[in-house]
Amino acid sequence: MTTSASDDSSGDGHLYNTDSSGAGYVYTSYGDLKYVKHAVASLVSLRRYDRKRPVALVCDQHHIDFLRAHDKLDLFDKIVPLDPGHASITGFKHNIHAYMPFERNLYLDSDIIWCKDPDPLWVSLSVFPFTITGIQVSDNFFGGPKHIGVLKDILLGRRQRTLDRFGLTYLSRVQTGMIYAEDVETTSKVCELAAAYLARIDETHFQSRLQEKGRSEESCEWSMAMAMSKLSLPVYPWLQGQASPQLDFIESYTRYDPDFNEVICTYYCDRLVYNLRGLQSGWLRRILTRALSLIPGKGDHLQATPYCLHFGWYHQKAPFQRFSEKTWQNL
Repeated sequence: MTTSASDDSSGDGHLYNTDSSGAGYVYTSYGDLKYVKHAVASLVSLRRYDRKRPVALVCDQHHIDFLRAHDKLDLFDKIVPLDPGHASITGFKHNIHAYMPFERNLYLDSDIIWCKDPDPLWVSLSVFPFTITGIQVSDNFFGGPKHIGVLKDILLGRRQRTLDRFGLTYLSRVQTGMIYAEDVETTSKVCELAAAYLARIDETHFQSRLQEKGRSEESCEWSMAMAMSKLSLPVYPWLQGQASPQLDFIESYTRYDPDFNEVICTYYCDRLVYNLRGLQSGWLRRILTRALSLIPGKGDHLQATPYCLHFGWYHQKAPFQRFSEKTWQNL
């Protein structure tokens, strides 16, 4: 069930004359009220570049009441009530087939800031019935221990045993901050399979995300990656230089102003070197980057503006939180 709000279809300056009919963005929020403020802030950044495609918010009643009390319901073109049983990461993302308000849906995490015109992104997504941003081959850290314990998985070949047990020949790494869905049947199959895999976590090498410090919700990513592998659905390449759909915000890799009107990210072309961005220790990251850069090609890098800047790292969220609160106050 949906309730319509205002529709602002005006806009100009787009690079492509794409057909935006039937295409729309979908945010979700539940729980703490800061998350609906995050969705509003992300929407405000989106409207700098795209004022023609509608935006839906799937949220719980508490958040609907909050927006109504502050006269901000009409910021969104559609408000879709969230089933209380789906108010979690896996609850929503394993059931997105139940929340497809548009013919073509782009599901977004709320901790995202848009950085440029998304028209070319929509063009490239249009060839998929369903996809999630990611990379073709996952590493042993994906869904597994984020510490030295991963060596046990490697030595025992647990990743391959999981693939063999479930009849899979590959496992991609997905990043569900951006999911695209237009085919209802395919989307339903992915969601149902993912939920079934999560229920069988004890038969896999994956560990519950609840074991990680600071995490209060289960991950949906490895189960959705398994479902996509089973159905032979390709991921949408996450790392594409200037054409990257989203890049992680890392303070030392990002040049930006307080309102994120201009964003430039340092992007290392070699995946191993670029993966060092996840190290919290700045001095260690710099030393390893310099050491690897002695190998020809490893130090190659460019300055890129992604479509979206994603604040997924827990220790890197402060700039987004400031932007979110400032945006809310300005509204």
